[in-house]
Amino acid sequence: MFKLILQRLGLAVFTLFTVCVLVFGVTEALPGDVCTAYLGRDAQGTRLENCRQARNLDQPALQRFADWGKGVLQGDLGTSLKRDKPINDLVATRMRNTAVLGLGAALIGIPLAIFLGVLAALRRDRTPDMVISGSSIFAMTIPEFVTATVLIYVFAIQLQWFPAVTTVRHNAPLEQLIPNIILPMITLALVMMAHILRMIRSAMIDVMAGDFVQMARLKGVPYWRIVFLHALPSAMLPAINIIALTIAWLLGGVVIIEQVFNYPGIGTLMIRAIYDRDLPLVQAIALILAAVYVACNLLADLSSLALNPRLRSAR
Repeated sequence: MFKLILQRLGLAVFTLFTVCVLVFGVTEALPGDVCTAYLGRDAQGTRLENCRQARNLDQPALQRFADWGKGVLQGDLGTSLKRDKPINDLVATRMRNTAVLGLGAALIGIPLAIFLGVLAALRRDRTPDMVISGSSIFAMTIPEFVTATVLIYVFAIQLQWFPAVTTVRHNAPLEQLIPNIILPMITLALVMMAHILRMIRSAMIDVMAGDFVQMARLKGVPYWRIVFLHALPSAMLPAINIIALTIAWLLGGVVIIEQVFNYPGIGTLMIRAIYDRDLPLVQAIALILAAVYVACNLLADLSSLALNPRLRSAR
């Protein structure tokens, strides 16, 4: 167990470093910089030179990357070149907003996906299974922005139950933010449910056909105990990685949804930072999202190891 953790942590550090190098390299390869984006038509001569000197853009690229890396190791993500503010402060409230959105979608989507997946497996090849499986396949093929657009048209424009876009500031209190997260939260939940549901259904069908389930039936164990206390925990093992990756996607792949609903999360901040050529801010957000993704993968691996004694003994 300890050796596995060390291996995973080493891989996580390497992955995060690789992400930083790639983001830095890609951004450096783009024409212009934050000063040309900020000054516009005046990006020439002395003004352009002074702007670059003030933001240390006249330093070699490797030197700027090394300075940024030292700051990250000390917990300092640097200063936004465009906004001239500490990145830690800029990211904090945005991460809170995205976390609230992702957590709400997960709390709705994961339990509902498990329930529907179990129901589809227990009613295999019957009407409930066909309806649930067909709906999940349809949901997997529809892009997120299409689902979001349909929800906006129905619930915001026609029924006028929820706002179509978010109009509150990014640092607004949660009670002001909550009414604006309903539609994006439902959109994310619908998208994530499809993948988890399919995995749970497939795993439950295999487990329910297992010998230990048949033995439990012969011994007269109540059906609900077989399903929820014996079959479902075993079926959850292969689904743990899918759930973990889905949670990581909720925090990292939520960019499109935040853009559609104008939601003040980490995704919209990153899009704006890329547009402004604000390299330290882009690097910081990419590092945060990569760290979340790696942490979810590590948690999934350790959970599978802890729940499966055979894997634990094999390691």
